[in-house]
Amino acid sequence: MATGSGLDAQLGFAQESVVGTGVTVTKFAEFNSESLSLDVGYLEPAGLRVGRYHKRASRVKQSRRSVSGDIEFEVATRGLGMLFKHMLGSNATATQIGSTTAYRQIHTPQGKVGKSLTIQVGRPEPGSGLVKPFTYRGCKITSWELKLTDNGIMTLNVSVNGWDETTATALAAASYTANAGVWSFPQATFKIGGTPSTSSGLLSVAGGTAVATVVKEISIKCEYPMATERYGIGNAGIKREPLENSWPTITGSLSAEFSQAELYDVYTAGDYTPIELSLVGDEIGESGENDTFSVIMPAVILKSAAPTVSGPDIVQMTTGYEAYDNEVDAPIQLMTISADTAL
Repeated sequence: MATGSGLDAQLGFAQESVVGTGVTVTKFAEFNSESLSLDVGYLEPAGLRVGRYHKRASRVKQSRRSVSGDIEFEVATRGLGMLFKHMLGSNATATQIGSTTAYRQIHTPQGKVGKSLTIQVGRPEPGSGLVKPFTYRGCKITSWELKLTDNGIMTLNVSVNGWDETTATALAAASYTANAGVWSFPQATFKIGGTPSTSSGLLSVAGGTAVATVVKEISIKCEYPMATERYGIGNAGIKREPLENSWPTITGSLSAEFSQAELYDVYTAGDYTPIELSLVGDEIGESGENDTFSVIMPAVILKSAAPTVSGPDIVQMTTGYEAYDNEVDAPIQLMTISADTAL
């Protein structure tokens, strides 16, 4: 039953075989909000002509076209593997764990060349009650941020840069992954320290200690600088594939109650240390495995920490960090275990 409101909205995506060549979207995810939009540049006339004191419409020409915007999701326990792949530029596949119904995905940075998405947003039109399709091709994720707050659901915000928009592609029929829950704060464990190692492509940390202080919020943000202005003569105002053109950065912050030994002393020492955020959910059938989501950064340096007294309440401290490459393990790993048999 149509409402003519955002309740009827949908969002789907699919991996492109050739960057910039749109495909039919096949994966659909629940989302909180989106701001994808077509940006059109104009060339303005500047010639002088006696008797004309305003710019003439006949000489205004469209030039470059581009797509940009953000999408916010609640992080689901299933169905987001393709998105994780394009967030990190990974080469992950869904690998069956033994002969069980559980599958593992290991996402690590492998470069974003040749990897892009077609994204379609269905936007309800109030006047007609119809859901209008807006389809974006050549989309790359240029930055993303995971955030988990006390008494909250984990959210994911992705920033997208794409080639072009069309409203001529038919709206795809939305079909969602069955039994997909969401990750929330009661399922989370946050550890710092320990010894990282990688075996058969899987990064793990031995000996990490669960942080005892009260952590109010954790954020993890990755940014991938890209040359997004690759237009050139003869390309009809459509860009070519954006390429990474500077160092990616992995940063984040912890909002917590003041803890000198756990956080402040680590900050003043200046040494790098592993950080691991993991969330564990329900058992997957009778596999002996549980729905799992984890992020490991093996070489994190705490770069700011500021305990402050602002009154009689509990002293808080915000800690900022950056993750680096320890030259042995991946600088960041996003790993999931679920019933998803494919990305």
